[in-house]
Amino acid sequence: YPCCSKWICNGCVYAHHTRQINNTCPFCRCPTPTTTEGYKVHVKKRAAANDPVAIHKMGMKHYEDEDYNTAFEYCTKAAKMGDVDA
Repeated sequence: YPCCSKWICNGCVYAHHTRQINNTCPFCRCPTPTTTEGYKVHVKKRAAANDPVAIHKMGMKHYEDEDYNTAFEYCTKAAKMGDVDA
């Protein structure tokens, strides 16, 4: 989830949806973005707060855009902060 960058197990997501609390994060209850632009805003906000998962996502976005130097910088920073996927 882009709001808090937490991985949530499928059981918790299922329980959250069976309570009919849709369009919110199961962890922090923050409204989830409904557009691509809203998603990007959330990720940038989390990256600015030094969230390693969001920083890694930013790096992968730059990689997809073929901006390899910037992608390397973001992924290296995320790895140094403890993101094992970076």
